[in-house]
Amino acid sequence: MRVLGLSSGTSYDGIDAALVEFEPDGAVLRARLLRTGTFPYSDRTRDAIRAALPPNQVDLGAVCRLDTWIGQEFAEAAASYQAAEPELVCSHGQTLFHWVEGGAALGTLQLGQPAWIAERTGLPVVADVRVRDIAAGGQGAPLAAILDTLLLADRPAAGALNIGGIANLTVPSRRLAYDTGPGNALIDAAMLRLTGRAYDEDGELARSGRILPGLLGDLLQDPYYARQPPKSTGKELFHAGYLPTTDAGPADLLATLTELTAVTIATEVAEHGLASLVVSGGGVRNAYLMERLTELVGPTVVTTSDALGVPADSKEALLFALIGWLTAHGLAATLPACTGARTASVLGSVTGPLPPRTATTPVRLVVEP
Repeated sequence: MRVLGLSSGTSYDGIDAALVEFEPDGAVLRARLLRTGTFPYSDRTRDAIRAALPPNQVDLGAVCRLDTWIGQEFAEAAASYQAAEPELVCSHGQTLFHWVEGGAALGTLQLGQPAWIAERTGLPVVADVRVRDIAAGGQGAPLAAILDTLLLADRPAAGALNIGGIANLTVPSRRLAYDTGPGNALIDAAMLRLTGRAYDEDGELARSGRILPGLLGDLLQDPYYARQPPKSTGKELFHAGYLPTTDAGPADLLATLTELTAVTIATEVAEHGLASLVVSGGGVRNAYLMERLTELVGPTVVTTSDALGVPADSKEALLFALIGWLTAHGLAATLPACTGARTASVLGSVTGPLPPRTATTPVRLVVEP
């Protein structure tokens, strides 16, 4: 079955796509990446997303326009894959708000109306994939636990880390998955405020600065880090308004925020005694962040998900293709021990009829060339 996974993460720079052909082979699910790609948001949509994210306030008109514009851009991305004959689309959409109070996830909002995708392509669309887990008492995140656990089924001492706007860690051997804290979110927010640029390319500005121990210590006092998993967070906490008031120069502030991301991840890696760490997400492209992380987690061996056949920039899109495949077969895509839910759930709502399929729950995923 060919499934097109579409995703846009907390960095909201565009839509990642992965067309994946899945073939069950006993207890192993074999996946072949047929095509991947990235579709940048239009300036109009990106600016509207930025204006709608916390701590900004928006009205329902803005929400309606965003739901439409994001849905239309996802639809155009999906349409570009039609010649490859996908049978199903799974769209994550764009998270605008993840509602957490007192450590409990109470709701979540992803925009990008799936009807635009279904109408444009004529394909069934699985969407709104997080809320069912929250309704079952879970965090609704990180959903990557199902993919990570299947990918690392034969690596019991390994963990998986994704560094997007928020960083999340999966420890399959302990059936744990949770957000460690900011990934690129604070780094990007500081860059935009201080330089007008969207991100610190290769971490070069941070590399030129000094890590400020006092400021870093203050940032590490946030109560989120002391909470026990399962837990999740987002730009509702780690947004531009979170940035500290400081006399530090741009380079020193960037160096300290980069160290915050590296330290909070490394603390969790040490907690679980991981022998190896498989990293994916946009943070992989920040050379300075990866250097700091590699040094701090040593002797844990750091590799990228490319070594498992999963391009680091496409892992989230592959995840949603997998969730789409599982949903199409009536199979749960959550691990309750990871999200904190009462039970495992089949995820998403479906626009359009699903093709009839039968399959059993896989115990391992192999991504083939």
